[in-house]
Amino acid sequence: MNEFELIQSYFDWQLNDSTIATGIGDDAAIFNINKGFQLVTSTDILSEGVHFFKDTSASDIAYKSLAVNLSDIAAMGATAKYFTLALTLPKLDQVWLKDFSESLKLTSEMFKVSLIGGDTSRGPLNISITIMGVIENSKAILRSNAKVGDTIYVSGHIGDAAHCLKKIFGGLEPTKDELISLNRPFPRLNLGEALKEIANSCIDISDGLEQDLSHILKASNVGAEIDVRNLPLSKSLLNYVNNNNDWSVPLCGGDDYELCFTVPKTQEQLLKSISELCEVRITKIGVINNTKKLKIKGYDGPSNSYKHF
Repeated sequence: MNEFELIQSYFDWQLNDSTIATGIGDDAAIFNINKGFQLVTSTDILSEGVHFFKDTSASDIAYKSLAVNLSDIAAMGATAKYFTLALTLPKLDQVWLKDFSESLKLTSEMFKVSLIGGDTSRGPLNISITIMGVIENSKAILRSNAKVGDTIYVSGHIGDAAHCLKKIFGGLEPTKDELISLNRPFPRLNLGEALKEIANSCIDISDGLEQDLSHILKASNVGAEIDVRNLPLSKSLLNYVNNNNDWSVPLCGGDDYELCFTVPKTQEQLLKSISELCEVRITKIGVINNTKKLKIKGYDGPSNSYKHF
């Protein structure tokens, strides 16, 4: 099986999006954007041994590869539309490819995004996805617009994926829910789209709350104070933190893919309605101030959020 047969067999899916003029099969894809909208795009790479274990299932790898990219679109408040896939394989394993492509197709259908192109090559297992979305002109939620007095919120729970990794590296057996948190994060697309009307800034939590919130502060030239007692934790993680006094897991662990965002106090009631409409827990964790520093009340440990290098 050559490269073109591989693509045709596993990734040339029927497209149901009328905005796509040309998809897989030509030198490049062509799609149409409505007047008054901007294109939003992001790329993430997942590498074996760095972002997932060697024994991680092809199905979970496919799901997470797309989900983490969708999370970037959610953080911008955009609507996800298209993606490309660059897949590097150490060998041609048709069983693995079948599981990977079926999971990727199901995930793309779940979140209503279309695969419009990509590339394949031989080498260590790497998955690179470029995601594209659209948003009304000047409506994107940026990191750089947090205002003094904004309230800081986090969606869902944080720290479960990091707790799962800590267990695995410590020789302990993670729970099924913890493995799901690690391998199958849920991108908050509906929440992101709703937040574009009220949020001043937003970021998805991929490298740890402490580091990612700091990106907002730096880009916005502001400071913040948060309280560890307000962090939204699962029962299992809360028990671990209480027993070990280790707040670094939810603060610095990463791999959450929840949204951290800031909202003016005047929009708190509307935010409550958005939370109910999107069926997503939203937790107030702190406030933006003018100190240009991040103060974490209840934690004075090291800043050890994930760094790629």
